[in-house]
Amino acid sequence: MTTLEEARIRAAAAYNAAADRFDHPVNSFWDRFGRVTVGRLDLKRGHRVLDLCCGSGASALPAAERVGPDGFVLGLDLAENLLTLARAKAAARGLFNAEFRVGDLLEPGLPEASFDAVVCVFGIFFVPDMVGAVRNLWRLVRPGGTLAITTWGRNFFEPANSLFWQAVRSVRPELYKGFHPWDRIDDPAGLRALLAEAGIDQADIEPERYAHPLSSPDDWWTIACGSGYRGTIDQLSTRERAWVRERNLDALRQRQIVRIEASVLYAVGRRDGGP
Repeated sequence: MTTLEEARIRAAAAYNAAADRFDHPVNSFWDRFGRVTVGRLDLKRGHRVLDLCCGSGASALPAAERVGPDGFVLGLDLAENLLTLARAKAAARGLFNAEFRVGDLLEPGLPEASFDAVVCVFGIFFVPDMVGAVRNLWRLVRPGGTLAITTWGRNFFEPANSLFWQAVRSVRPELYKGFHPWDRIDDPAGLRALLAEAGIDQADIEPERYAHPLSSPDDWWTIACGSGYRGTIDQLSTRERAWVRERNLDALRQRQIVRIEASVLYAVGRRDGGP
């Protein structure tokens, strides 16, 4: 099995499992960052939008609202369970211009220059070859269209993140940071270099500092179970999982942690040409 195939399987398994907590109110940051990403695009009525790694629709649904019934939004993701959530939310909101289906970031099977906007929120770092992934996305953008990539910034989910991995290492050292692709690119310079290597020389990159509130340490475990950490959690035995949870949450209680770092980087590139 290739590294790429392993990455696909890991991501799909983690987020299919995480679907049971993904849309929990504690995880409101998904919707927050999805809406902000879409707000940075100049979407018009009738536009066609592609959302890769769309999850449960955090960016695809606000995009569908903006482009209106004459527009179209296609959301692709490897996790069928998240797509089920997205379809239900689209139906509840009457957004019949949005379609969600299983699809791959690297092989979407779509014609070049076929979308006014391509969006990838918290997904580009899952593939081993990020440059190749960005090139693939860029080819799908029509002249005058835009590509939006949003990724996590430095100190992702700290201090809870470090405390989580310390607890995991205590019981299963071989799993320590076995699934943490988001820190492969977490600063503006690195993101700009990635885009440039992929052929996007002009891009607006805006960092946003944000602290996500925790009403209790239990909120953190809900976040962990409703995100990519689930891939590690589900490899623990029932006893190990309970131990990691309690050690992790006890450390948060002792430090009286009431918020975690959730800063992001927004990047938008625009293709030359078009009207």
